[in-house]
Amino acid sequence: MDAPLHPVASHHLPSFITPPGETDILMVITAIILAGSVVMFGIVFLRLHSLPERMAHGSHKLQLEIVAVLCLLALLTHIHAFWVAALLLALIDLPDFPGWLGRIAGAVERIAGSKPGEGTAAEATSQPTIVDTRQTGPAAAPPQETRSRPAKQREPTHA
Repeated sequence: MDAPLHPVASHHLPSFITPPGETDILMVITAIILAGSVVMFGIVFLRLHSLPERMAHGSHKLQLEIVAVLCLLALLTHIHAFWVAALLLALIDLPDFPGWLGRIAGAVERIAGSKPGEGTAAEATSQPTIVDTRQTGPAAAPPQETRSRPAKQREPTHA
């Protein structure tokens, strides 16, 4: 059924103008493109928000959990400072302070002559302190001499 055109209408209508009662193909194509664009924008947005977390995970950073929480806070609250802080934490390599302190403690215990991890806080409190000890011997008791190597057998201190 071919409906007659209005007498004022142009006889050369473009192809995207549909007759009444038919499906508008241009609108369907536009809706599909719009839906695809929204989905693609969402994927790019979420990938960008998780960029600091992926960077910290890829380089095995110690602060991975902090970076992940900051990324999530930035996503849910729209406060961009959290995302910038997460990005900076992902880029900066924090030093391993617990590892350094553990090595220092082990070295001090070796210097003291005990095995690393042997001394506990309970043993340290059970030993008498300077205040608890009473001088039992004469007041002028000579101090115990320490063993030392002769000067010729000492190791060189340089090179």
